[in-house]
Amino acid sequence: MKEEPRDIATQRIRLMDGLRAFGGTYNEFGRRFAAWLGVHSTDAVALVEIFYAEERGAPLSPARLSERISLSSGATTALLNRLEQAGHIVRTREHADRRIITLHSSPGTQKLGAEFFTPLSARLDAMLADYPPELLQRYESFLADLNASLNEQLSEPDPPTPAPRP
Repeated sequence: MKEEPRDIATQRIRLMDGLRAFGGTYNEFGRRFAAWLGVHSTDAVALVEIFYAEERGAPLSPARLSERISLSSGATTALLNRLEQAGHIVRTREHADRRIITLHSSPGTQKLGAEFFTPLSARLDAMLADYPPELLQRYESFLADLNASLNEQLSEPDPPTPAPRP
């Protein structure tokens, strides 16, 4: 049997549509977490980044958080001040270089995060268990390659600004 030629553009469109839909749904979880916690959505996004970094054993610095959530250093400082005043985070100086600040979620906020996100984690774990590990490894590679391609494009200069329309 002869194999059909691949239509890469059509496949790219379908994959990007699926990833955009996932991104929208992921953002909705962040919005609902923010509303549930009673914080601004950007503050909730920052908390989620702090949670994930702690889970991976690599707590964030304010500068790294700023990069992760695409905020200026000044806006990140204001955000961290709000989260600290609300009791959601703690800034520590545990590094040998005492100038380096590390961000941690407070124990109470960790419990709230677990209460909100544990049902989703359990649902995702059950869904992932239906797929063979080799396929999931290939998908991880695909996502790494996709992010590398996007970052490579972002490192290129933007096209010229379009002329104003009359």
